[in-house]
Amino acid sequence: MTVSASPDGMWSIGELAEQAGVTVKTVRFYSDHGLLPEAVRSAGGHRRYGPGALDRLRLIRSLRTLDLPLPQVDRILAQEDVPGATDALEGAVAGQLRALGTQLSALRWREAALHLLRDCTPEERADRLGLIGAVSIPPTTDALARFWRHVLPARLPARLLSTLLEAAVPQLPADPTPSQVLVFARLHAVATDSRVVDIDVRRLAPRTPDEACRPAVLYEGLIEACALASADVRDRRPPHAGEALDCFVAAHAGLRNTRDTPAFRRQLSVQLGRIAHPLLDRYWQLVGELPSASRQPTIGAMDDWLRAALDAQVA
Repeated sequence: MTVSASPDGMWSIGELAEQAGVTVKTVRFYSDHGLLPEAVRSAGGHRRYGPGALDRLRLIRSLRTLDLPLPQVDRILAQEDVPGATDALEGAVAGQLRALGTQLSALRWREAALHLLRDCTPEERADRLGLIGAVSIPPTTDALARFWRHVLPARLPARLLSTLLEAAVPQLPADPTPSQVLVFARLHAVATDSRVVDIDVRRLAPRTPDEACRPAVLYEGLIEACALASADVRDRRPPHAGEALDCFVAAHAGLRNTRDTPAFRRQLSVQLGRIAHPLLDRYWQLVGELPSASRQPTIGAMDDWLRAALDAQVA
């Protein structure tokens, strides 16, 4: 039953608490924090609240039910008196949704990791526990991005570097399976392996003056070559000569500012074999096992196909 305010339109703290379904202590807490200002004090020093206090208290309770912190509640209440002002509430809701999404993702990854440990053999458990313990929950791909920033030349334009990182660093599933958690943990281990310092793809660039070495030309050409080869790789066609291979070789020739000749192709085939590194091969193998790789062949798979096409041609 709703109790009306006193004849003067004021509520006592007890009446207000009863109507809102909260305790007197709660009303006092919100008042002390400036969210629910009292209108006047009675002759005996008791708090009295105006006609709009009940609606305001109910709004505060609703906002707190959404787990909004007091400063955000204060900003939203401040905009309640401004017609059409909704930015504070919209921003608070969006922020809570982002935070909740992160929390849910963390729970899903943690659940999958626990299943992974529960369902493995005792011999596997210690290794898997070590792999999982090295990864944050929910995980990030920061280590993978650092891995590629080390491998790629330092002089690449920002736009090109961003494109390469986007293609090389996989997106992580929001609701992973236990096997996907294991794949990512292994991928993280590859990216943080101490042997990463031995990877020197930059040996592709000959020791020439800076103006003669053009790594951007190489990687822009490689992106185009991979795009041309993607259909063949996706459909599992055998490596073969053609436009994709020509573009691949032209990219390497452009790096050195030289011509594409049979002799250059033989030299390139040998050099690409020399700079191969097991960590890179392992990286791309693991990326291929993540769900994002099912929609498009990985750069590693396309590079392998192009190198195999080159090796077959010069053999």
